[in-house]
Amino acid sequence: MTWKEIIKDEIDQPYFYHLLNLIKNERLSHTIYPKEKDVFNALKLTPYEEVKVVIIGQDPYHGENQAHGLAFSVLEGNPMPPSLKNILLELHGDLGIRRTKTDLTDWAESGVLLLNTILTVRKSEPLSHESYGWQRFTTKIIEAVNKKEAPVVFMLWGNNAIEYKKYLNNPRHLVLTSSHPSPLSARHSFFGSRPFSKANKFLQENGIEPIKW
Repeated sequence: MTWKEIIKDEIDQPYFYHLLNLIKNERLSHTIYPKEKDVFNALKLTPYEEVKVVIIGQDPYHGENQAHGLAFSVLEGNPMPPSLKNILLELHGDLGIRRTKTDLTDWAESGVLLLNTILTVRKSEPLSHESYGWQRFTTKIIEAVNKKEAPVVFMLWGNNAIEYKKYLNNPRHLVLTSSHPSPLSARHSFFGSRPFSKANKFLQENGIEPIKW
């Protein structure tokens, strides 16, 4: 099974055509992130059959040269957003890994689907594309991963991501929930949740190569 096969029927729906048209026209008068070529990077970099972990974000970073189609990831050479900083702090506390790279492409290529539920945003306007219909499309992606026979770890950070737990009813999978890694909520239950070691332990117990975080 491939992403192309999974989304074939969805991209033929009128809402999806309208959605892409809306964004295409908006790019003529506004700066939209990420660049058009990067919008579907999460699917391009992590093939369906290779998904081991899913990290669900909300919408792309809205600052200049940050977003490139992967949730929580920032193009190298740009300031590290607070949420990503806290994710890497937890990674260090959990596995002792000191990571300074902001670009998480290597995670994506090793089987981590870094999926925002909204795939585009207007510059400096967070959640500006919340009503465009992306969630219908990305929910189909999440439902497809839920159907995988191979065990997958879902990381749901914050209330928006936890909303998607209702689509995860496959007993083969592991669902980890905590507060969001943003400075406003990380202290509630994100720090100390140890999602990275828990994910790798689960994968290894199921005979799957762990992620190189």
